[in-house]
Amino acid sequence: MLDPIVNFFTWVFQWIGRGIGLLIGILLWPFMWAGRWYGNRGLILRAVLGLILVGIVFLYGYFFYVTQVWNGFDPDYPTRIAATSTTAKATNVVAGDPISGDSSGTGQSGQPATGGASGTTTAQTQPQTCKRSEIAAVSADLIDFNVNRNAWISSMLASKLGFFGVPWRNTPFFDNKAAFQLGINQVLRRTTTELVDALGRARGTSRIDQNLQDARTALAWDEDAWYVGLRGPTRPTPSVYREAITKLRTFNTSLEKCEATFDARADNLLQFLDRISGDIGSTSDILRGQLEASDAGWFDPRADDRFWFAYGQLYAYYGMLHATRTDFSAVIRERNITTLWDTMQTQMRDALNMQPWIISNGNESSFIFPSHLATMGFNLLRARSQIVEIRQVLDR
Repeated sequence: MLDPIVNFFTWVFQWIGRGIGLLIGILLWPFMWAGRWYGNRGLILRAVLGLILVGIVFLYGYFFYVTQVWNGFDPDYPTRIAATSTTAKATNVVAGDPISGDSSGTGQSGQPATGGASGTTTAQTQPQTCKRSEIAAVSADLIDFNVNRNAWISSMLASKLGFFGVPWRNTPFFDNKAAFQLGINQVLRRTTTELVDALGRARGTSRIDQNLQDARTALAWDEDAWYVGLRGPTRPTPSVYREAITKLRTFNTSLEKCEATFDARADNLLQFLDRISGDIGSTSDILRGQLEASDAGWFDPRADDRFWFAYGQLYAYYGMLHATRTDFSAVIRERNITTLWDTMQTQMRDALNMQPWIISNGNESSFIFPSHLATMGFNLLRARSQIVEIRQVLDR
């Protein structure tokens, strides 16, 4: 009685096995054909093709390695950078008064620290010392993280070639780190623009600090430039970005020698927060667009690069706002927004704990597929709401 049932399942499994065998044969056929063709060629041709094949294997092997190894990744990096600041070690010529760069109440860092009439003699015997900009220091460190401690993915040849001609961003493979780096770079471009246009300029003048201008120009370089471009030989992106590191650190050296200006005024802080708020809002709109375009869960090939771009932006802005608190400490204290600022930083740091292994873009009401993009969008908007609240207090 059971024989017909057994025969039926035997027949089903046989056809399943044949189907799997046929599929494997189709996948392996191009490689088998290439192997037979290669075996019938001459020795010289085989040697040349063999070297090319080894080169391709090495190229993609290195690419796969650098996309999976994230050197120096640390959400608490702002604390490490702050620990290298000499501001806390420096003292004003007035005994016991730490240098803040705005002792005169003007809010301008990079001005010589003086002790008034009673400190004239002391000032003549001690070198003038001013503080660096923590925003510039964090910017330089983030660029160093992107192009020195890690390989810059977007300009690598294997990245430009894609997966058999398909751009990596359209596949679920090997594009997370590149998207993360691009998110950080978006923040760096915004920050250097603000440094040039407002923060690094003296009030009432049109003079632009040349080091900051050079840093902004360097970061405006194409993010995917290789040694050869459409117009011929060019400079690869990492080499140009390294110049921005040098320029930002030179700017900070000038600040510490009181030869440059960082204008830490309340209106400059308000404008900087406006730019950050707008940037975060644009990214949350991108996440919302992907949520509406697809709910394929773990099978959405664009979800991972959207998520990691937003994560890179959040990672960088967490450091920038940590640095901003130091650079604008007098304004934050005078406007009584310390608690608001602490809350904002805590929420942003908590959001950085979200590091899923596989990104899912499921329906927000899905039981099986989580919606990591929705969660990231919520974290971004929560941070943005805190920034807007701080801005409103500053604008009163």
